[in-house]
Amino acid sequence: MTRSEFDDIRAFLADEATHAGDLLRIARTLIDDLEHARLHEAMLRTHYLRLLTAARATVAADIVGAPDPLAFLKHELGERGQLPEDGEAVQRILADARTAAALLECLENATPQRPRAMRLRRRCVSMRRTLPR
Repeated sequence: MTRSEFDDIRAFLADEATHAGDLLRIARTLIDDLEHARLHEAMLRTHYLRLLTAARATVAADIVGAPDPLAFLKHELGERGQLPEDGEAVQRILADARTAAALLECLENATPQRPRAMRLRRRCVSMRRTLPR
C-alpha cells in the first residue's frame, strides 16, 4: 500500500460523513491487504534465506578449495532465471551492482528528516483503490 493510499484512508476515516458500513468495508480490505503482505513477506524471506545459504556455501566451498565453489550460487540463480546470459548482461549487472552500492552508501550516510504533518484530502485519488462515498 502506498503512502498516498494511507493518507486517503486517514482522510476518509476523519470525514464525519463516513458511515459504519463504509468503515467495515475498509477494515475488511485492510485485513486482506495485511494477509497478502504477510504472505509476500514470507515468500521474500524464503528467497532471501535460500540465496544467503547459497552464498555462504559458495564462500565455504572456496575456503576449502572445492573444484567449483560457485556451483551453489549458480544453482540458486539458475532456479530463479537470474544467471547472466552474455557479456552485455554481465557488464550491465556489474554496473547495476556498483550503482546499488553507491545508493546504499548514500542512504546509510543520509541524515534522517523529520516527518511532515499529515496531509488530509477530501477525496481518494489512488489508482489502485477507491473508497466508498
